[in-house]
Amino acid sequence: MTHLPPKLRIGIIGTGIMGRGHAEVLAAHPDAEITAVCRQPLAGAPVFPTYQALIESGLVDAVSITTPDHLHADVMVAAARAGLHILVEKPFTTTVEDADRAVQAIRQAGVTAMCLFNHRWVPAYAQAKDQMPVVGEPVVGYARKDDTIYVPTEMISWADQTTCAWFLSSHDIDLLTWLYDDHVVEVYATARYGKLKVTPDAMQIQARFSRGAMATFESAWIYPNTFPTMVDSYVTVVGEDGVIQLDRQKENIQVATGKGYAYPRNMLQRVVHGIPAGAYRDAIHHFVECARTGAEPLITVESSRHVTAVLAAAHESAASGLPVRVS
Repeated sequence: MTHLPPKLRIGIIGTGIMGRGHAEVLAAHPDAEITAVCRQPLAGAPVFPTYQALIESGLVDAVSITTPDHLHADVMVAAARAGLHILVEKPFTTTVEDADRAVQAIRQAGVTAMCLFNHRWVPAYAQAKDQMPVVGEPVVGYARKDDTIYVPTEMISWADQTTCAWFLSSHDIDLLTWLYDDHVVEVYATARYGKLKVTPDAMQIQARFSRGAMATFESAWIYPNTFPTMVDSYVTVVGEDGVIQLDRQKENIQVATGKGYAYPRNMLQRVVHGIPAGAYRDAIHHFVECARTGAEPLITVESSRHVTAVLAAAHESAASGLPVRVS
């Protein structure tokens, strides 16, 4: 008879929108349980005033880190040194230095860690990965991820601590490097400031990959709130022998009321008959399985470190007006 590991005891650090999303999925997982949270009550678990106290409590085998983007690194390093498995929201970190010390701590500790680039579990994107041999060697790609202005002005309170590129293009850089099976070596980026004042309205990144392919990553978060979806997401990849296009603005349902017209999103997060479903759920389940069995996650911390390096170089390029090599 095969002996299965016990339930994975998870502490949630960060109890905002994403923390509640993680909690919804983990609370319904048959092989996981939420045994601690940091600062705010969630899922009926014991509450700890600091992430250090939670990590040292002895109540958790893993942590789910859903703090603002720029606060991930210290928590990851502390958790790794305590021997805890780590699930962290994207982006991995917002500096290369933070990414390097997190990767070092994780690899030295031998714990399972994964950045939640959940787009790899969107069915169409996973199918695109399988179809890449059909379209041939990548030549050029384009990935747009634009948000309504609700996101930086109402949804998150720390927009001045991040940018639309960190918040949005991180997903697309992970996706295209995975689809291309390649890495970015140089970027040239531009940013536009104005409407939002404290953070760029939009950024555009031109990336060159090691085998010669190119890609453009566009991000903005000043769409009017009347736009029918909170996120406008589109990806195309041109290969030597074909093209793949992925348009996620419309996800098979349209709703019209007296207040407006909408395309409710359902590929990433949805609840079906009371049970969480979608790519977001599938990615978290993958992490739980890897943490319990010791398998290497589909998304490595090294690949997530590369996304951070690309974005750090892009912000340097936008500030200097010059192309920048990716470290």
